[in-house]
Amino acid sequence: MTANSKPLTEAEIQECAAIGEQLIDRLGQIILGQGQLIRSVVTAALAGGHVLLEGLPGLGKTELVKGLARLLSLEFHRVQFTPDLLPGDITGGHVLQDTENGKDFVFRAGPVFCNVLLADEINRASPKTQSALLEAMAEGRVTVLGETRDLPRPFFVLATQNPIEMEGTYPLPEAQLDRFLFQVLVEPVGPEVLTQIIQSRRHGQPPEPNPVAGLAEFQAFHERAGRVHLPQAVGTYIGRLCAATHPSANAAPEKVRDYVRYGASPRAAIAISEAARVEALLNSKPTVGFDDVKRVARPALVHRIVMDYRARLDGVNSTDVVEDLLAAVPELDQPLPNEVVDADA
Repeated sequence: MTANSKPLTEAEIQECAAIGEQLIDRLGQIILGQGQLIRSVVTAALAGGHVLLEGLPGLGKTELVKGLARLLSLEFHRVQFTPDLLPGDITGGHVLQDTENGKDFVFRAGPVFCNVLLADEINRASPKTQSALLEAMAEGRVTVLGETRDLPRPFFVLATQNPIEMEGTYPLPEAQLDRFLFQVLVEPVGPEVLTQIIQSRRHGQPPEPNPVAGLAEFQAFHERAGRVHLPQAVGTYIGRLCAATHPSANAAPEKVRDYVRYGASPRAAIAISEAARVEALLNSKPTVGFDDVKRVARPALVHRIVMDYRARLDGVNSTDVVEDLLAAVPELDQPLPNEVVDADA
């Protein structure tokens, strides 16, 4: 919240919490048994951030994204990434057609011109094609033949990714991974959920959801999230948490020093603070607390940490490192004499 921002009223807070609760509930009716996944995706979407969903095919990632776009009444486009996909297939390009002045090249917008873009199996496309999304994800615009065009607002990408060990996949470059607010692992569901699916859904078809919010409500939520108060103590904690991901930092825990090659960028701190504001609103709070930061730090950091080769040899992944980091970095840098910090107050 900036100095000129008005404090949130109780009515505004409860309205935002109700929208978030409805989104989570309706998505839970579409994708069964994935409560934590759904909350992470809703948090990132309401923060206006991009999400990378990693998991095996057939776990409902595509239906989740389609359902979210419909519930928010946002324009949705889907691109199936394949090895032969070209950058122009995403951004659009110029085509020769008849105009009032005769034949001329006219720009035809690609599927990236929408509110919600599903980049399905993004790591099956070549690095050149993957890079076509870099400007769009970072700046909300695309440049084709020297001419820059703005994308609709809001604009966010929800990309699905198969595990990199699968044949025919290309690793996403670090610069592109850094532009995703969250990376979320989509886990297989248990036998109870599978039984519920086959008994209640013919051919696995999920129910058709009715919208719970429109563009105006989405924009209002986003604006109110910017007015959620971030106490200095909590902001300092976010900064120390991200700084400790670097092996050269004094506060770096043992797993960071042993297994991390490069730590998180400043985008990680920005991502955590923005997502924590949304998390606070979803919990009907006008102020970000340490607990809100800890809930969003995992998906905000796991893809921004570059692991050393020794990590693979010892079976350590970035999730293990983030868990160790959250356990090792204290909420307060040092005790404050004669003062009690209550971040939720």
